Amino acid sequence: MTATFTDRLYEKAAGIWEAQLQHPFVRGIGDGTLSLERFKFWLRQDYVFLIEYARLLALAAARSPDLETMARFATLLKETVETEMSLHRGYAAEFEISLQELEGEVPAPTTRAYTDFLLRVATMGDFAELAAALLPCMWAFSEIGQRLAAQPAPNQNRYAKWIAMYSSTEFAELAQWCRKLLDHLAADLPERNLQKLEAAFLTSSRYEWQFWEMAWKMERWGV
Repeated sequence: MTATFTDRLYEKAAGIWEAQLQHPFVRGIGDGTLSLERFKFWLRQDYVFLIEYARLLALAAARSPDLETMARFATLLKETVETEMSLHRGYAAEFEISLQELEGEVPAPTTRAYTDFLLRVATMGDFAELAAALLPCMWAFSEIGQRLAAQPAPNQNRYAKWIAMYSSTEFAELAQWCRKLLDHLAADLPERNLQKLEAAFLTSSRYEWQFWEMAWKMERWGV
């Protein structure tokens, strides 16, 4: 079988993704040992991240080259703000974190940097670059979810629910659709353009690792 462009990206990012899988935050979700304080910090930061990610998906829908792709991104936007963010709101309620607290959370430096990068690419790059930048978030979470689901379930029910969501067939299919879209967009592009897509993909992949690190350290602004 001929290797695809996203196969190339996967190979290039292999070390970054393995570092994500081995990160103590991710391992702590998998074995149930992650402290609830760290998880609550991640939850609040990921909620404000998803608000900005939803803007990215809205821009993807607006810039889509055809109606089918536009409709898929519009659906993805709806699922993000309703299904995925609903899961976050449910967790928050368990921790007695109000919706006002979630929406008023101050983005940590990494959260701000990652979302600013994504939105800059979405507005200044071409559509293929946008697709490359948004792919690692979905693809990496699907990989992590499936890897953790292959292990014994954690005795912490909150983490078991988290793993179930991101290891789901639906989430895997979404990541696969985004891969196919990028492979289609990359077809017949000259190498200099492919390198731009690769750079966007690798930057987002690094930010994915940095996001776990941010949550583990409960990063805040120094001043």
